[in-house]
Amino acid sequence: MKCRALAAILAVGLLVVPLHRGAAEPEAPVIVALGDSLTAGLGLRQDQTFPAQLEAALKARGIEARVVNAGVSGDTAAAGLARLDWALTEDASAVIIELGANDALQGLPPEGTKDALAAIVEKVQAKGLPILLAGMEAPRNLGKDYSEAFGAIYPDLATRYGLILYPFFLDGAALNDGLMQKDGLHPNAEGVAAIVEKILPKVEELLAQAGNAQ
Repeated sequence: MKCRALAAILAVGLLVVPLHRGAAEPEAPVIVALGDSLTAGLGLRQDQTFPAQLEAALKARGIEARVVNAGVSGDTAAAGLARLDWALTEDASAVIIELGANDALQGLPPEGTKDALAAIVEKVQAKGLPILLAGMEAPRNLGKDYSEAFGAIYPDLATRYGLILYPFFLDGAALNDGLMQKDGLHPNAEGVAAIVEKILPKVEELLAQAGNAQ
């Protein structure tokens, strides 16, 4: 009887052991890109948008991460705040905030834009998520005072909340006709690629913070 019992225990053990080989692989981090048409990819195919190209660029560097396109064309900072709760997925690991361009185009008061962005930051940080804040510049035809007040929004918020700052989202594409669409406001596919190349080190920093927060 003892031999039979021992054989049964060993048989069960052989069945159980394979189930415990190797730990489950960690899930890839999820970056939510909250923005306007510059993030949504107005005038571009889905695979040409900023989130899609950023995800591909990270993968090319051996970094597995998913980038969620939470861009809505026409959104102001206040509109981004209004939809934040449903735009921010439950599996989010980090957030890129790219908002403010439409505020400047409409000549909205910089203090209102700053307040809306600050509210977004506070809500995201309350969830323990690191943030990369992408800055924007106001059109020069709005005057020096407006441009300076608007431009100061992003470094001020980055300092106040300890954010990773990318000073100008369109850096590398703006004012280059070959990298912008005919409207002069939105980058073409090559322009997005130039933006991604420049912002990539900051995104890697963001992912490092996300990893440390887990």
